[in-house]
Amino acid sequence: MATFTRIQAAQAMKETGIVPVFYHKDLETCKKVVKACYDAGARVFEFTNRGDYAHEVFGELNKYVTKNLDGMILGVGSVIDAGTTALYLQLGANFIVSPLVNAEMAKTCNRRKVAWMPGCGSVSEISYAEELGAEVVKIFPGSQVGGPSFVKAVKGPLPWASIMPTGGVSPTEENLKEWFEAGVHCVGIGSKLLTKKEDGSFDYDGISKTVSSAIQTVQNLRNEN
Repeated sequence: MATFTRIQAAQAMKETGIVPVFYHKDLETCKKVVKACYDAGARVFEFTNRGDYAHEVFGELNKYVTKNLDGMILGVGSVIDAGTTALYLQLGANFIVSPLVNAEMAKTCNRRKVAWMPGCGSVSEISYAEELGAEVVKIFPGSQVGGPSFVKAVKGPLPWASIMPTGGVSPTEENLKEWFEAGVHCVGIGSKLLTKKEDGSFDYDGISKTVSSAIQTVQNLRNEN
């Protein structure tokens, strides 16, 4: 059962502006990455549904987060059907992110008042997703769909739309400035946020520094406007 409501999830996404996106088959690696992001100030984290037994890793990771990282809102991404949605909701997912719009997924989340964030690539899809109850919509892949200029264009006829681009977002000040000046609600960032050492292992201190810097950049950009 979800610990946070869909409104709490949406608000936390906006407050921090940065949503780390990550998957690894090793539970301990996941714990360390989530902890590094939490220590840096992240309060929303998207675990990606990829690989065999991903749901088992998530179930254990969610128990760890609930017990040790107060206020961290853990959800699941890359979910494409209602059955998988129900599985993750049963494991306590606080939000569900999808690369597509699926009405049955929306119904499954809405029944439990859990945030559903579908992937959209047009004004029609965004409007339909909102009609189905999406508080925040994802544009994916962000840069291929049209980048910051697409977001800015959408906000013309749909100024109320809360948009989260994922794919093509980097934690640099230059890139974040383009997205947030276009009017995004928050951004999802994966590999570009989660730095590694030369030997291929994750640099947890480096991850904390990158996440912290990205969150601070978003705050500075908002203070300027």
